[in-house]
Amino acid sequence: MNAQQIVVFTDGAAKRNPGPGGWGVVIVTPDRHVTELGGGSPLTTNNKMELTGAIQALTHLRDVPGPLSVHTDSTYVIQGIEQWVHNWKRRGWKTATGGEVMNREYWEELSGLTAARPLRSIAWHYVRGHTGIPGNERVDEIADGFAVQSRVTLYDGPLADYGIEVLDIPDDTSVPARSTPAGSGTSGGTRGGSARSKGPAYSYLSVVDGTPMRHSTWADCERRVSGRSGAKFKKATSEADQAAILRSWRFEPGDV
Repeated sequence: MNAQQIVVFTDGAAKRNPGPGGWGVVIVTPDRHVTELGGGSPLTTNNKMELTGAIQALTHLRDVPGPLSVHTDSTYVIQGIEQWVHNWKRRGWKTATGGEVMNREYWEELSGLTAARPLRSIAWHYVRGHTGIPGNERVDEIADGFAVQSRVTLYDGPLADYGIEVLDIPDDTSVPARSTPAGSGTSGGTRGGSARSKGPAYSYLSVVDGTPMRHSTWADCERRVSGRSGAKFKKATSEADQAAILRSWRFEPGDV
């Protein structure tokens, strides 16, 4: 990581889609200062909160010079701002089929904020959600806290006192090849990783609308999550792996 980069983690969440939601941001500046941001909405969607997190981070840094390294578990945000938004603008904010672009006002604001910074000064990085990456886990915690209106204490102070290894970032932060169920498309709501991880399956796990479920086959899991924005799904390779996955999603093994 370039020592002069501003490191950003951002996330969004919605409890039901639509439903109450929240967003979270962690910013680390080159002088090793950490700033947490967060907020929520009583009626929103997962995609809107993902976009809001990115918007709020760039708004906070509007007058702060330097390259940004932005980390998110939303392929919707990354692909949208790096690829889709350019075509939408050329078509007068229409999709390839002539329809209205969903969340257009959010995309316009995010696009304006990125355009206001020097060319190629923002690097967008994908981090897989719910896999123990400290910065991602923290912004997820902030977003969830605001979504359920629990008390969230936001940190603002030196990195040395933060207590979270926020700069512990995987080497590979590229957007993975798409392997999500048919129907999830560009909704950006499918989180928790591909069900096709290496090794034989012990079980397949899913979470839809806050309810976890264990499946014996990928076909059963796919039927449950397909087209469901905000769904989580993952293959477990052992009983211990199943328990670890559930706990990373804030459930206990006995909940399935």
